[in-house]
Amino acid sequence: MPQFKRPVSGECAEYFEGYLNDLAVDGVDVLVTLQKQADQIVKGLGRISEQEACFAYAPGKWTVKEIVGHLIDMERLFAFRSLWIARGATAEQPSVDENLWAANSNAGTRTTEDLADEYHGMRTSHLQLFQNLDESALPLRGLVGGFATTLNSMPWLMAAHEIHHLRVLKDRYGVDFL
Repeated sequence: MPQFKRPVSGECAEYFEGYLNDLAVDGVDVLVTLQKQADQIVKGLGRISEQEACFAYAPGKWTVKEIVGHLIDMERLFAFRSLWIARGATAEQPSVDENLWAANSNAGTRTTEDLADEYHGMRTSHLQLFQNLDESALPLRGLVGGFATTLNSMPWLMAAHEIHHLRVLKDRYGVDFL
């Protein structure tokens, strides 16, 4: 199994470096962190009511369900980009408009159980992807939204992006999945 090392400056867009700085996993395998996060999300969704999951802290803000839908969408994107880089594709991957994606998602209409099931299956699949990559592929780079990004950084970006949103859920929604 490959050993993903904490990314250093230049392995991803500067935008994500702030997220990475908030990810406290010193000495821990990032894949273990991803597994723990998955457990937190699934258990957290099981602890809240459908009414709580439909809460948005302000007009125009996403609901809890929509945040989970966003996590699912972005993780799929990170995984696709990982596969793209690992397989040696050279075309640039575009950036995305997360608000456009959220507006065209049906996450807000789904049950928390359905979101939890999809999330669990998706995370399990992505962990298998990362566990089965060849170590020699980790330094490979792809161009993502105009920024050189290493394959090594991708599971870290997944974990950092998720912790960012878990903190938003806790601080602004009063929903603690941590």
